[in-house]
Amino acid sequence: MKETTLIRDVRIVNEGRTTPGALLIEGERIARILHEGEELPKADHIVEGKGRLCLPGVIDDQVHFRDPGLTHKGDIASESSAALLGGVTSWMEMPNTNPQTTTLEAWSDKMKHAEEVARGNYAFYFGATNDNADLLPHLDIEHTPGVKVFMGASTGNMLVDDEEALRRIFGTSPVLVAVHSEKEEIIRANKAKYQARYGEDPPVQYHPLIRSREACYESTVRAIRLAKETGAKLHVLHLSTAEEVELFAGQSSDLRQKQCTAEVCVHHLWYHDRDYDRLGTRIKWNPAVKSAEDREALREGLRAGILDIIATDHAPHLLSDKEGGALKAASGGPLAQFSLVMMLELCRRGVFEQEQVVRWMCHRPAELFGVRERGYLREGYRADIVLVDDGCEWIVTPELIRSKCGWSPLEGECFHSRVTDVFLNGAHVVREGTADEGKAITAAEALEFDHNV
Repeated sequence: MKETTLIRDVRIVNEGRTTPGALLIEGERIARILHEGEELPKADHIVEGKGRLCLPGVIDDQVHFRDPGLTHKGDIASESSAALLGGVTSWMEMPNTNPQTTTLEAWSDKMKHAEEVARGNYAFYFGATNDNADLLPHLDIEHTPGVKVFMGASTGNMLVDDEEALRRIFGTSPVLVAVHSEKEEIIRANKAKYQARYGEDPPVQYHPLIRSREACYESTVRAIRLAKETGAKLHVLHLSTAEEVELFAGQSSDLRQKQCTAEVCVHHLWYHDRDYDRLGTRIKWNPAVKSAEDREALREGLRAGILDIIATDHAPHLLSDKEGGALKAASGGPLAQFSLVMMLELCRRGVFEQEQVVRWMCHRPAELFGVRERGYLREGYRADIVLVDDGCEWIVTPELIRSKCGWSPLEGECFHSRVTDVFLNGAHVVREGTADEGKAITAAEALEFDHNV
């Protein structure tokens, strides 16, 4: 007999509703979902929910864990542990590591390493280059979430700027094509323009003008055109402009009917360009954080069902890497530990509803990528479960940060929700905010995908 755990006295947030109840876990799966008034079954272990929110585990479709090759910034162990403390139980990692994940061998090596060290359910994108499209038919599609294409500046040879290569990738990929969408030619022209005015390294306030809205928009137009011409399933990562939102309007809200989908990241929903004066390069990302009007358009795009999912683009750098301005400072930052509480804080401010947040961070990623048996609280599904105390007040301090880089742009921010407990494939791996990392490693599994969903 498998061990059972009863989580009682919780408010279950799932499939558009919040209802009081309880959950019974048997082994690694959800055995029963009980509603208020139903008789509670006996169990080997009882977890007192104390009236907390009970959510499916968050699925983050875009993280950079820096492993292998850049592990002084972060690694799979440290960053997946940080993510787990924030309620992220499943993640999909990007290919711009060292070596890059652009060969079948490099992808396989990552999978083997994750099996040994990951604290969370894992998957790895395959990285496209101008000359590796012949490998795409040989991908392990059951465990590969997508092919990542950098249609903007990237590390090494991962900038795919050749039209014929792009067409081959879009036309050949057996899985979703996920793109970083910025037009390199526009960025280069803007860089020269602002360097001529402000010197070798213009202030960070010019970052959204160098990596401009036009660069994003024109690249996204191109990606959508290629998808329609080749029949590819397209997913545009980290949308950042109002103009791009409009490109995705008019489609069915049913993900199964959408050929072109879009993700928005928590930092583009939280910050805007006036925050550069306060936080400088700590909020320097690619694509850049843009105007307050863009931020509102992204928020409305989610509420209107035009945009599909929320992710982090978690990308740790050392603070020394963030020194400089618009060109010298590294782009990216760590957010996976705090993404869920950021979104719940926006709910508290009246921007979103908590049922919507669960939809965009849990349900929709599972639907979009065809993640098997995760993303919902359903009987028979894997027991990836998060408990949240939404009646507390706390401040982000350096001592709380689990990411190896040791800092966060959120330091000093006050939140009113806190992840207290996390279950990973039925294992109680976070208790009252403290992770049992050994148990998490044992519980973690490779994600499985059904790309025909």
